[in-house]
Amino acid sequence: MAFAQASLSGKNRRSAVMAALMGLGMLGLGFAAVPLYEVFCRVTGYGGTTQRVGEAQAATVQTTSRVMSIRFDSNVNSALPWSFKPEQAVDHVTVGARDMAIFLATNNSDEPVVGTATFNVTPLLAGQYFNKVQCFCFSEQLLEPGQTVRMPVLYYVDPAILDDPETKDIQEITLSYTFYRSTDEQAVDAGASDS
Repeated sequence: MAFAQASLSGKNRRSAVMAALMGLGMLGLGFAAVPLYEVFCRVTGYGGTTQRVGEAQAATVQTTSRVMSIRFDSNVNSALPWSFKPEQAVDHVTVGARDMAIFLATNNSDEPVVGTATFNVTPLLAGQYFNKVQCFCFSEQLLEPGQTVRMPVLYYVDPAILDDPETKDIQEITLSYTFYRSTDEQAVDAGASDS
């Protein structure tokens, strides 16, 4: 009987250890899920996530004869006392050619405020073909009281969009930004210039 109890006690301990390890493993996966999801979205364009490319890669892209409309959308969360809008609401670009959009942001408060932008494109399937070479959305932005800055976005639409049966008929892409107040009020102005 003592042997049976010892055996049962050992099994209970192993089961408890296994359950604890599984719990820790699940907790670890929970913490890893957000960064892994962000990587997945960047790689696949899932959910309208745009791609980020360097100058060298952008320089190798061949332009096409196809012209596409790019619509610019701007939003500001109510907690951020800024005005934010594109200089031009719509641009017509040649697929494969680099182009630049300018957004204007103004701090309407009487104190320095740091903002950060989230972004996506629609239709969502176009996200994997919309490439940003340079963007204010890659870093936090500090605006002094009353300051207005011009924020450039250098981008291109990958010609591969024309070869994909699900995206080849897209005529217009909307690039949308929403600015939020940053919790890190120590951000450094990332090169935005006064206008």
